[in-house]
Amino acid sequence: MAGAVITKWTGELSFDSLVTGHHLKMDGDKEYGGNDTGPRPKPLLLAALTGCSGMDIVSILKKMQVEDYSFEMEADGESTEEHPVVYHTITVKFKFAGENLPQDKIVKAVTLSTDRYCGVNAMLKQAAKVNVQIYINEQELVL
Repeated sequence: MAGAVITKWTGELSFDSLVTGHHLKMDGDKEYGGNDTGPRPKPLLLAALTGCSGMDIVSILKKMQVEDYSFEMEADGESTEEHPVVYHTITVKFKFAGENLPQDKIVKAVTLSTDRYCGVNAMLKQAAKVNVQIYINEQELVL
């Protein structure tokens, strides 16, 4: 599977990336010379992380015949203060809601994604500490 993208500068701090046939606009904050017409590049790493794990998890839960749930993720990156400013710690909250959700299957699906399948997670773990938190119906599970 190829991982190439094409990114073109479109003026000031704005860029357009062609990613697997889809356009993604990025821009900077107004205070730094951008127009705030798109997300910043670094938070897109967090979006890639949650998207990667999310796709894994829903696929795994489908195979486990887990149904009738809602699911969202929050990712927060803590940055260094000196340049280059990078995320040194990333916390991902996996939040599930529904009735009679099987805790064991949810934990297994999240663990399989974060420890084995999600390539974005594996890459980011090379550069930052990635913490995982799992919630079912707003209750954090103690892992």
